[in-house]
Amino acid sequence: MADAAASAPITAPPQPRPSTRALLPLTLTTIGVVYGDIGTSPLYTIRECFFGTHSVTPTPENVLGVLSLVIYALIIVISIKYIAIVMRADNSGEGGILALTALLPARGRDGRNVLIALGIFGAALLYGDGMITPAITVLGAVEGLKVATPLFDSYVVPIAVVILIGIFAIQQHGTHLVGRLFGPVMVLWFVAIAALGLTWIARKPIVLSAINPVHAVVFFETNGMHGFAVLGAVFLAVTGGEALYADMGHFGKRPIRLAWFTLVLPALLINYFGQGALLLIDSSAVKQPFFLLAPSWALFPLVGLATAAAIIASQALISGAFSLTHQAVQLGYSPRMDIDHTSSHHMGQIYVPQVNWALMVGTIAIVLGFRSSSALAAAYGIAVTLTMVITALLLHVIATERWKWPLGVALLVTGLFLSIDLAFLGANLLKVAHGGWLPLVIGTVLFTMMTTWKTGRRLVAERLAARALPLEQFVAATVAHEPIRVPGTAVFMTAQPRGTPPALVHNLRHNKVLHRRVIILSVRTTHTPHVPPDERLSVAPLGRDLFNVVLIYGFMDEPNVPEALALARERGVAIDFEDVTYFLGRETVIVTKNPGMAAWREKLFVLMARNAIRATAFFKLPPDSVVELGVQIEI
Repeated sequence: MADAAASAPITAPPQPRPSTRALLPLTLTTIGVVYGDIGTSPLYTIRECFFGTHSVTPTPENVLGVLSLVIYALIIVISIKYIAIVMRADNSGEGGILALTALLPARGRDGRNVLIALGIFGAALLYGDGMITPAITVLGAVEGLKVATPLFDSYVVPIAVVILIGIFAIQQHGTHLVGRLFGPVMVLWFVAIAALGLTWIARKPIVLSAINPVHAVVFFETNGMHGFAVLGAVFLAVTGGEALYADMGHFGKRPIRLAWFTLVLPALLINYFGQGALLLIDSSAVKQPFFLLAPSWALFPLVGLATAAAIIASQALISGAFSLTHQAVQLGYSPRMDIDHTSSHHMGQIYVPQVNWALMVGTIAIVLGFRSSSALAAAYGIAVTLTMVITALLLHVIATERWKWPLGVALLVTGLFLSIDLAFLGANLLKVAHGGWLPLVIGTVLFTMMTTWKTGRRLVAERLAARALPLEQFVAATVAHEPIRVPGTAVFMTAQPRGTPPALVHNLRHNKVLHRRVIILSVRTTHTPHVPPDERLSVAPLGRDLFNVVLIYGFMDEPNVPEALALARERGVAIDFEDVTYFLGRETVIVTKNPGMAAWREKLFVLMARNAIRATAFFKLPPDSVVELGVQIEI
């Protein structure tokens, strides 16, 4: 009905920088939400390098080589690519691959469509990652119980399932509350893993020589293609990069950067060095190098802390999935969904029930299917590597066309990032047969659904526009043959601001009356996250108390039509809100053989349309003031 059609970007003011007093608590919350994923990677990264599907023998040379790869992956991929550069590509404060896609400058239609398709596919892949991340982190933490005693072997999966149900159940209370609860726990986690690492570094300080990148070069020279395959496990250390970028709109750049450089990165590096030192001393510790860092008396507390950290790790991808969904709905790539804003102070903190429960079902199914973090490690990473490659490509376009970087500089930066991302992608492609197919299948299904919805809405809009009576002709007809005017204000919502809404035509044809005041209202979504209230509404008088009103929202704004119409009253449209009726056209889409989409995609579109939430709820219309008139459309 009121499809979110993108228009030319409207400049929105950037989000204000948090004050110094507010920065510390916001940084603490950031640690609790943003860094859970990457913060728990030490649970399984080093183990998979030496004990996974494509592992190498833990010789001193290999240990130092793998450590060197992990160190420079964190520095180049996270610190330089994401923290320093990609986070500059914020869309008025919002991050994530859809926000990045919305920043793409206008260019030839085919070229832009290809880039947009890449961005949508990258977003779809992140949903698959949003299912795997909670599964692998919770399993990896709970498996620490098996280090203490084999009695827990048969209880790992049931315990993990119970924990996951709890994780998804608390999402409705909001990111801010979750972050405040989890922030101190994650600070304790990072301090603890750094302390564990320091104790082993002190025993084998030679491990610090891994900072020399020559060890990484020697590793590849010694192991050849087998060493290349190990990159798939090394990549597990940086899988939280995309989630970090997607969560930028929740907290802003400063808290994310401050937390990374002052706490998260140092703690991760120290712990990885510690695990390397342990393997240099005792190569038999490869089965669980993280948990074996701890003395026996500290093992159970460490498992409890790791489980809490794993719960928090799941939060980063879940909240990122909520943000992506909100953007997808507003940009027209997803049907309308229930989107609850869980904070009155932080605009980006939302909860999407349908996505939350779908992720829960998918995550639990993955746990029951793979049953161990080692098995899941084979499926984990390929979706994120593909998304990282797409991010690098989109970033190059933005750097050259929007930031006006010299082409040579942009090619140098993009070439560096792509060489690393493509190497990780190549190594992860070796995992496809061992479970890597799962996120690819999930991403492909969601990409198909998103593009089907976008195309279907475009076809519906074209069909409506083709048979819509031009507004000028409708107004002229009412002047020539004045209908009976009844008291009150009628608001007819439409996706076609230049055409007469079908609901208006049907109402006049069947009821033979026209309200004293008629507002033809269309809602548009821009490629900027937020639109200031003073730029939200435009009013064009059509004569005889007919008005054409256009509401403009950013793709992270929450539409509220009655609230926005109050602005119209300030601009001379005399609206009595005690006597307003909202008329909606309820479309019934009929699948035909007409040119459009393949029949199966048309059926998929119809199914998605039936499950979209009602426009009444999405636009915050008072239910007792809404009249729906049916319209049949063939696509």
